[in-house]
Amino acid sequence: MRRPPALPFTLAGIVLASTVLTGTIFPGALAPAAAMVATSNAPPQLARHVVMIVGSRGTSCTGAAIARDLVLTAAHCVQPGADYKLVSFDAARQPKLLDVATIARHPGFAMAALNGHRATADIALLKPAAPLPATFVPARLAPPTTAAVGDAFTVVGMGLAVQGDGRSGGTARAATLVATGRPGSLQLRLHDPATRGEAAGAGACTGDSGAPVFVETGNGPAVAGVVSWSTGPKLAAGCGGLTGVTPLTSYRAWVVDTAHRMGARLAAP
Repeated sequence: MRRPPALPFTLAGIVLASTVLTGTIFPGALAPAAAMVATSNAPPQLARHVVMIVGSRGTSCTGAAIARDLVLTAAHCVQPGADYKLVSFDAARQPKLLDVATIARHPGFAMAALNGHRATADIALLKPAAPLPATFVPARLAPPTTAAVGDAFTVVGMGLAVQGDGRSGGTARAATLVATGRPGSLQLRLHDPATRGEAAGAGACTGDSGAPVFVETGNGPAVAGVVSWSTGPKLAAGCGGLTGVTPLTSYRAWVVDTAHRMGARLAAP
């Protein structure tokens, strides 16, 4: 955990902040998840859980409020040496920056592993300096589960709706995707069931790293993982192909224990 110093950026232009973390995870294919493409605005019951995260290096990611004072995101979204703020929008869609007091990255996360095509603990928690505004509602964590091919998940991100157009970011958008490949406890690969990753379809893209991945439970939607990477169609670079997810199954205990140490009260299961 660490307490970052004050950020050197201002409110001006933060909606345009859409640069993802540099580097390629899978050469010629996967990159840190950049916006939700070919999708619609998220329903209010899901959008209220989602938080935008901006960094002093011009990065933008998504997170999920899982307590009144705790945000879950991807570890690669909060790199050492940079500073981060949460973003709250008022009724007129004017942004306000919220201070982050503490950042905890899973100790098992390794950027080298992510860059080397291997699954890693791409999970982090951010504790704001003050409780989140009442417009944010904590999301529940899903119980540990094993996914199967064809299982449906809903990804909700704040990234760009149009690749390369920073003005299209900052709105919570949702896509319902299904598991493909060989789902496991360390990584899930999701695609649009209509295009199956062969043509451009719905999926995570710039600004959606760290976005919550919801699964339906008996008590409604709950967070089952976070977005880590994306591809274009046919494993090309870009968006609209595969969406890579780090499931919470193997890391849920760390999230719960760390939340407790940070003094946060998680939403009831």
